[in-house]
Amino acid sequence: MPVTTSQQIAYYYNQFHNVDVTFTREVIQATALFPKQVYLKCLGYHWPCVIYSSSMTGAKIIANVNDALTAALRKSNNLVSLRFSFTQRDKADPLSFFVSARVAGVSAYNSDNKQLNFLTLQYTQRPPDDLIEILGLLLEANINAKRRREERIVVTADSLRKLGLKGKNTIAIIEGVPRKCIIRDLSFGGAKLIIVGLAKFLVNKSVTLRIETEDQEEPLEISGTVIRFEPVEGREDISAFAIQYDEQSIPVQYKLRINGYLKAYGKTHLHQQQQEHSDSSDQQ
Repeated sequence: MPVTTSQQIAYYYNQFHNVDVTFTREVIQATALFPKQVYLKCLGYHWPCVIYSSSMTGAKIIANVNDALTAALRKSNNLVSLRFSFTQRDKADPLSFFVSARVAGVSAYNSDNKQLNFLTLQYTQRPPDDLIEILGLLLEANINAKRRREERIVVTADSLRKLGLKGKNTIAIIEGVPRKCIIRDLSFGGAKLIIVGLAKFLVNKSVTLRIETEDQEEPLEISGTVIRFEPVEGREDISAFAIQYDEQSIPVQYKLRINGYLKAYGKTHLHQQQQEHSDSSDQQ
């Protein structure tokens, strides 16, 4: 995928600076946040914390506000630094940086533990470009998942490599029955699969598509519905099935991969790729 330019960073900041990203388990995995290396720094001391959410202008964290931290905040006039840390693929050291902030509010997190609190932080300056890029890519992917929902990526050896996928052969679980299939194309909103089986018995059935990636042990799983089929010329035992994803089931990692590919290669390339694929199919 292409290197993010300074113009793109500026766009992300202008477009999304006040939008909060909640660090769910899925978002933590997608962004490669390294929670063990995240902490709050005040007057040179470190306090462990959990990032609940962050925008490009502030964050909400969960921390144990004991007497020592309370005293440090009072002495520093609530000025702190929040340390972010993200693991990097193919690199031993994580990407780590501090963001200067002011504690703007403290509220109880759990009534059973009065020391465990939400701390609302306001960044006192624009955060590092690395944070803007990480949050911006995620927010952009969510928007484009709706705007560019129908743009299809034909699955070839080249597109598989650029998407970071292991292969086009995979498993689709239809009504609880695993079926071997071949992925023909992918989009934000669905996929086209070649599957062995009597087509009329598979349409309108629930399906879960497994997609294996090069950088994750667990496959991505996306739920949806088989909405239609097309016959494959010369073969009565197989058909091409269109899958429509359940929007709520689409993994963040999947959106990021599709978005990165569409950004890099654009509509012109996709149209050419689809035309070549169509011509190839006609020749067959």
